[in-house]
Amino acid sequence: MEKIRKRDGRVVAFEPVKITLAIEKAFLAAGEKDGDLAGKVSLQVVKAVDEIFKDKIPGVEDVQDIVEETLIRNGYARVAKAYILYRQRRTDVREAKKLLRVDKDELKLSLNAIKVLERRYLQKDTQGNLIETPAGMFRRVARAVAAVDKEYGEDIKKTEEQFYRMMADLEFLPNTPTLMNAGTDMGQLSACFVLPVEDSLKGIFGALANMALIHHSGGGTGFSFSGLRPRGDLVRSTRDVASGPVSFMRIFDQATEVIKQGGKRRGANMGILRVDHPDIIEFITSKEKEGSLENFNISVGVTDKFMEAVEEDREYDLINPRTVRSTGKLRAEEVFDLIVTMAWSTGDPGLVFLDEMNRKHPVPNAGIIESTNPCGEIPLLPYESCNLGSINMSRMVNNADIDWEKLSETTRKGVHFLDNVIDANKYPLEEIERISKDNRKIGLGIMGFAEMLALLAIPYDSKEAEKTAEKIMKFIRDESLKRSAELGESRGSFPNFIGSRWEKNYRYMRNATVNTIAPTGTISIIANTSSGIEPIFALSFARNVLDTQLLEANPIFRKVAKDRGFYSTDMLIEAARTGSLENIPDIPPDIRRVFVTSLDIAPQWHVRMQATFQKYVDNAVAKTVNLPASATVEDVRKVYLMAYGLKCKGITVYRYGSKARQVLVIEGLRKEDEGVVADTEFAGDTVIGECPL
Repeated sequence: MEKIRKRDGRVVAFEPVKITLAIEKAFLAAGEKDGDLAGKVSLQVVKAVDEIFKDKIPGVEDVQDIVEETLIRNGYARVAKAYILYRQRRTDVREAKKLLRVDKDELKLSLNAIKVLERRYLQKDTQGNLIETPAGMFRRVARAVAAVDKEYGEDIKKTEEQFYRMMADLEFLPNTPTLMNAGTDMGQLSACFVLPVEDSLKGIFGALANMALIHHSGGGTGFSFSGLRPRGDLVRSTRDVASGPVSFMRIFDQATEVIKQGGKRRGANMGILRVDHPDIIEFITSKEKEGSLENFNISVGVTDKFMEAVEEDREYDLINPRTVRSTGKLRAEEVFDLIVTMAWSTGDPGLVFLDEMNRKHPVPNAGIIESTNPCGEIPLLPYESCNLGSINMSRMVNNADIDWEKLSETTRKGVHFLDNVIDANKYPLEEIERISKDNRKIGLGIMGFAEMLALLAIPYDSKEAEKTAEKIMKFIRDESLKRSAELGESRGSFPNFIGSRWEKNYRYMRNATVNTIAPTGTISIIANTSSGIEPIFALSFARNVLDTQLLEANPIFRKVAKDRGFYSTDMLIEAARTGSLENIPDIPPDIRRVFVTSLDIAPQWHVRMQATFQKYVDNAVAKTVNLPASATVEDVRKVYLMAYGLKCKGITVYRYGSKARQVLVIEGLRKEDEGVVADTEFAGDTVIGECPL
């Protein structure tokens, strides 16, 4: 037999080696050593196909039927079962892709990536029909962002191809608004914004209107409500009393609920209140009831002065922002205990270390930082925006070592790409465009860090992982600054360069900030890798896709399991039942150590990893300290104090099961006997919320 008919009708050369490989995989999946059995069975299959289809061309399905029959006839029932399950899984994926109308795209993306792309990113006509493939999306984005080079007399075609290639190869992806909106009429490309909230009805509702514009365009917004007068304070113009910051936050929350970003996703907000605001207790407890302020992450803006008062167990002053006078005192230790208790109970509030953020802000001459974007990784001035992109570190490994040359090239291209986005962007407000171009902040970060460690056989919770993190982030920072300085020399430094911290050591600098660590979320689903710098939360789980559940495993773990000979569907199911490899006896101890999951990692390692990256990041680091359900209030307290001591710019925790609604649930930690079941947009890392990136 020389020819075979594929499912799409094409007739291609028949390759017996593919049958042998498929049978080898089936033996492996069944947990059986095949020796040369796969080759022998394959020869029987080829002989049977030749006899049955002597005068006609067989189809792929015909050959697969014969493989099943041959395996069973030879007494390999378990292997036949594994082959049938694999065949069914491939059928499910093909049918799902057909349903999504992107089955013929040239990129090899996961089913879940295609599902996310179809729902959020790919262009549709007025009837909602897809008119773009994933490759077409990357080409659209590359073309729109590369077009900026024309302004600087550079080679547009060359740049477009470079940008397209690193996205199509899933080595770098920009934030969601860039993927959604580049090359479209919307044209708003930034993910992160901070808006001021002035202490007047005009100022408050003006900020609300601006928020709506940003959410509609695909961005997320951060607010400091610290300038609003406290509840019960005098409003002289009406001889009335103020209702306080939290009451207005609820209005922002409700407005967010009815506005879908770009018609594709709900908005996301960060709400920050200084710890010395008179309404701080109401703010800390504002999310005590689940469902309250659901569209907000909240963080208390703490100061060094407050943290010192906690350490010394003394009182501190509450300051009315209207009068800038003390309205009373609170015991710092009691306030801190309340913050910790609420974080243990609900996951909110986090902490934002305001003094540390401003100490490290590269452009103090431009203003004071009071807030961040929704996930906390970008401290921004009022009206400022920033665009983000992430390098896929799982694609930066070659022969069990980091490919430094490739990482350098990708970093340099990433800085170029993100700088171009600033010029290609269509800003929702003139004020945003002005300050964003004055500082030209970008945030180049990474994703796939946990998978990179797995490829290097390094446990996440180890000193070697810390050293690796420090080495790669210092390298990325150094390369980013070099590239930004080069762009500054050829294109001009950012306008606020004079007076910035960069002026002392550099003649030019294109961008006020260059690096960040974002939680990546859906772009890590597209890249089929782990999110940000988070450890892997679950190695195997059942994902809810297209009204059915598909058993899914981390691709690197799956490959290692096959290479080491302990792969089987039963093993994946067992891992999906418990969320850990800890108690699965057939898995070698060294593999259990390398593939440690998030809830197996002691809390201090989460914080240490965040602090390690923060050393070489001029923005901030988004990281959730995922805690098991058994974690105590004292555990949370230690995490928050450790983060402050290690000079993090912020910290958040999530104790498993403290919210009824999670994107992933594990058997034994909930009443339902579900095993590990993930929503469509679970990115394999943290278990709550939706990342706006």
